[in-house]
Amino acid sequence: MTVQHAPVTALLRRAGARLFPGDGERHGVLPPLLVVLTVVTGMVDAVSFLGLHHVFVANMTGNVVFLGFALAGGTGLSALASAAAGTAFLAGAFTGGRIALRIAAPVRLFALLVAAHAVLVAVALAVGAFDRITYVLIVLLAFGMGMQNAVVRKVAVPDLTTTVLTLTLTGMAADPPGPATVRRLLSVLAMFTGALTGGLLQVRHGTSAALAPALVLLAAVALAAADAARTGPATAA
Repeated sequence: MTVQHAPVTALLRRAGARLFPGDGERHGVLPPLLVVLTVVTGMVDAVSFLGLHHVFVANMTGNVVFLGFALAGGTGLSALASAAAGTAFLAGAFTGGRIALRIAAPVRLFALLVAAHAVLVAVALAVGAFDRITYVLIVLLAFGMGMQNAVVRKVAVPDLTTTVLTLTLTGMAADPPGPATVRRLLSVLAMFTGALTGGLLQVRHGTSAALAPALVLLAAVALAAADAARTGPATAA
């Protein structure tokens, strides 16, 4: 007897297999879901940079550099905002790491932490309509991105880190063309798409409009992962 997956889960598994040809279904539904999370990263960083004191809540390399610039007296930057984002990110990563010690199943862990991230973005969306809550938004968004990075590190799907593109771009240029090139290019395009979409919404309509689609994508990813975790891998008897 063959276990039948829901149509969405089956579609995601096929997409994952295409991104890793010859590797079977080793990563299951995770590869396409990680691509969606990369889009979310671009959206959230667009909100934080364009609307919250020019700080990153996902890209901690840039955020550390901004902290240095701010302490050096650079204009338009806030050392306090950068420090708040970095601290919240570390707290989110620490929390995600501790949860990962208790949940062995990768897809189940992924579903849980992405759902928690969605809740944090929902709270940020709810409070985003109020003035003078910039640091609350920074902390909420950075904490969520810290959890996202913790689970992405745990599942360790090659070339799909969701936040860091420096090594991705290096690999595209340095390595011979192959399946990894496709994954890396897709990751770059996903980040660009999220940044462009989030930037347009932030500039033209404000923070709430930019965070709303990010919340929808996070919720969709969490639900898809939860369904995949529930049905488990296909088996035959």
